[in-house]
Amino acid sequence: MDFDLGEAEQAIFDLADRIIGDHCEHERLKRLADADDHVDSECWAALATAGVLGASLPESHGGAELGYLATAMTLEAVGAHASPVPVLPSVVMTAMPIAEFGTDTQRDQWLSGIAAGTTLGSACLYEMGTPLGEPATVARRVGNAFVVDGYKPMVQAGLDADVLVVPARMDDDSTGVLLVPANAEGVTRERVEVTTGHPMAAVTFTNATVDGDAVLGAGRGTEVLGWISQRVNTAMCMMVAGAARSAIRLAADYTKQRIQFDRPIATFQSVSNRAGDSYIDTEAITLSAYQAAWRIDAGLPADDQIAVARYWAAEAGFRVMHAAVHVHGGVGVDRDYPLHRHFLLARQLELTLGCAEEHLDALGRSIARRAGQVDPIT
Repeated sequence: MDFDLGEAEQAIFDLADRIIGDHCEHERLKRLADADDHVDSECWAALATAGVLGASLPESHGGAELGYLATAMTLEAVGAHASPVPVLPSVVMTAMPIAEFGTDTQRDQWLSGIAAGTTLGSACLYEMGTPLGEPATVARRVGNAFVVDGYKPMVQAGLDADVLVVPARMDDDSTGVLLVPANAEGVTRERVEVTTGHPMAAVTFTNATVDGDAVLGAGRGTEVLGWISQRVNTAMCMMVAGAARSAIRLAADYTKQRIQFDRPIATFQSVSNRAGDSYIDTEAITLSAYQAAWRIDAGLPADDQIAVARYWAAEAGFRVMHAAVHVHGGVGVDRDYPLHRHFLLARQLELTLGCAEEHLDALGRSIARRAGQVDPIT
């Protein structure tokens, strides 16, 4: 891994961190939550105007063509401020796959709007009981169109999305990916409450008809989903890194001010030991996530590095957040104090990424295959 970031990537991160930080003042986020405003439209517009949303998109469609790492770093800033901006679903799940696999027509239709912040996208990746590459949702060709039937129970930013990336089983039993306008007839969305307080959507497709040219990466559906999965999982690890960084900063500030037995509790050995462990864990989360993002950006194999990053995000992210809450005492769970946002965000990301043991198992199988084992880890 090259630990030296390019000037452009560092500039995008600094810009995103400043813009998001300016809009994520604690009292303002409380007002947004009270108003049930689950997308910070002011911050979203500011990110678009500054060129952050289009950082990894083609110049021909309002982007800067900086590659995946720039957007991954933006996601770290989103996590650090627990910001309600849909960079993950709209840019990583939607715009970047369209830029990579889309036709000229698809790019012209969606990319400029996403880069400008006027169009939101999301991906319906999750189905209950089926792996990502084996969707139960079906798409039947009828004349020059596709008719889609299925149910996607958890779609991030799905209530606000204008276009949905929808994996489906095609007529020939292959896996396809469709770009479905969210307002298409036969598409219904219902609100789903989740851990962070920012609702997702349950999306039902009932004889939803889309144009025949709506297929993304025709004949390459499995490849498209694998491509998306790599970038989404790494982006979530980057968000955990940002959330962990902010949590230990809040814990450090609080323990220096909280007086017990006539001295700050930061001077207690047990508190300082736990803070040190949290710092090490946060560095591990951050470095493993950056390594995975850098390898993806460089076009190198990254599956093992993503498994390592997901392990640290799930395992160490849990430890860091619980340590931060613990040293705060009751203040740590008070909704009038900002730590709860980072805790809830990290918790939801941990559950979405999967348990640490799953990632160790995936890494072990990969190592065993490379070592030439015929039947690795049963």
